[in-house]
Amino acid sequence: MKIAVIGATGNVGQRIVAEAERRGHEIVAISRSGGAVGNGRAVQADLTDKAGIAAAIEGADAVVLSVKFQGLDVEGLLDALEDARRLLIVGGAASLYVAPGLQLIDTEGFPDFIKVEAEPARRALARIRQETTLDWTFLSPSVFFGPGERTGTFRLGKDELLTAADGKSHISYEDYAVALLDEIEEPHHRGQRFTVGY
Repeated sequence: MKIAVIGATGNVGQRIVAEAERRGHEIVAISRSGGAVGNGRAVQADLTDKAGIAAAIEGADAVVLSVKFQGLDVEGLLDALEDARRLLIVGGAASLYVAPGLQLIDTEGFPDFIKVEAEPARRALARIRQETTLDWTFLSPSVFFGPGERTGTFRLGKDELLTAADGKSHISYEDYAVALLDEIEEPHHRGQRFTVGY
């Protein structure tokens, strides 16, 4: 497949590119800097440039969006991505439920410095869930999300936070990328949010 990754130079984007190349996919690595990532074609494009984004994703079988939600014009971006055949969005964990009707972001003591990114991500998910024309999937990681091993062993969930037997909610960038590429290759969550964790 031809996969366009928006935000390809970021921590998660780099792992997604690496996993996609490992599986033999053709990559278009899109970023504001236009920096090279892996062996794919590097493209410089700003999210506010509708024509530039549309040109960069042209012909892609799937588009991965891996960017910060803080300050993001979601409406404008969805407009720019209207021709995407399939859109996969790297989300956050804060909008996952920890109890019936209670999202992680609304729990007591949730850090304000994380909320500035988590709240726009929650609002973005709510808007994307109203989308009727785009073929979208939103993948939320677990709470602790960082560099680690590619084990290929993890669990999938829907809207509830996953917690391992040790009480920790975590996933590596590398295994997150595996889960995302699995979804690209064999879709099971079209028009849905799902989550991944150990």
